[in-house]
Amino acid sequence: VQLQASGGGLVQAGGSLRLSCAASGRTFSSYNVGWFRQSPGKEREFVSIIRWSDSGTNYTESVKGRFTISRDNAKNTVILQMNSLKPEDTAVYYCAATGATWYFKTDPKEYDYWGQGTQVTVSS
Repeated sequence: VQLQASGGGLVQAGGSLRLSCAASGRTFSSYNVGWFRQSPGKEREFVSIIRWSDSGTNYTESVKGRFTISRDNAKNTVILQMNSLKPEDTAVYYCAATGATWYFKTDPKEYDYWGQGTQVTVSS
């Protein structure tokens, strides 16, 4: 499956951005889809995941209450709505797909397919 991430940009602190992850080649129906981010000099970190079977979700603690992950089955797309953005959210954001499991995978090594990344910059 090929993934295409989009929607990044420059926003002021407190603003919002909506990231999209579109799949081609195959549908998301056999995969859970996650979002990760990576800042310069830091390791890639887990942000959020959506389980395809029941739309169950999980978030890293620092984004809970601010970010929402959802899916659009008709468009074969996963959305990450990011509100109340902070400068520390600045990073390249990646979407990734992994085989469908009940538990939430948060280690990037467990993901099989990756999008190309989209830059999110939050100014103070």
